[in-house]
Amino acid sequence: MKHDVFLRKYPVFTGDDLDRHLASHSEVGERTRESILSYYQKSGRIVRVRNNLYAVVPPEADPDTYPIDPFLIASRLTDDAVISHQAALQFYGKSYFLRRCITYSAGRPLLRFTFRAQEYRGIKFPKALRITGQEKFSAHPEERFGVELLVTCLERTLVDVLHRPDVSGSWEEIWRSLESIEFFDLDKVVEYVQILNNATTAAKVGFFLEQHRETFMVEERYLKTLRNKRPVQPHYMERSNRNSGRLVSGWNLVVPTQVYERVWGEVV
Repeated sequence: MKHDVFLRKYPVFTGDDLDRHLASHSEVGERTRESILSYYQKSGRIVRVRNNLYAVVPPEADPDTYPIDPFLIASRLTDDAVISHQAALQFYGKSYFLRRCITYSAGRPLLRFTFRAQEYRGIKFPKALRITGQEKFSAHPEERFGVELLVTCLERTLVDVLHRPDVSGSWEEIWRSLESIEFFDLDKVVEYVQILNNATTAAKVGFFLEQHRETFMVEERYLKTLRNKRPVQPHYMERSNRNSGRLVSGWNLVVPTQVYERVWGEVV
């Protein structure tokens, strides 16, 4: 059937996707759409994720228990959604902890919601990207179950999780995840830091790279560029948590002791 072809092509789809499909077959009208959605929901072929978003269930599968891929859901929550931050690390298999929260970036993200114990959290694109029209900077098309979605590359993800640690997990999670990555294109890392134009973020990225200088083969020229953008006065690594830490004067950055010493790496 013509609608079954649509369901195979779009494992997660919006009402707008369905409208375009129906229009291509000269079937238009809200009642037509609602009739088709109702039919497939009652037959167990689709489940409603949230308003205007649906997921396809294979024939004979249980619609109440069939697993719906969270990355596909997040990628369709807005027209411009980009899998980012901790979720990007998880997508690439580089997340030290598996979390029940999928993060995505968008111009106007939806309110946080939960579907089948999986939380979805939207993050607004950084202001610097919105101003310059570079929201999709280093957002690469990736394939997931035959569907293309956008995911921030590892270089942008490195900067993003340090720029917004409040949505990226604990410092241990962030550090261990980033340390599991084998290689960074440091030109791309520095380019993105310069686009964001945030002194604290430049210092955090510089501190991380300096701490892992040998691992990632960080040349002095990269550190010099980042150092030139560091804060004039000492800044806390995490503004919302101004507990005591170590002042790293080279970066004018107050670093939590656990991060400075990487205490989670100690063998007890």
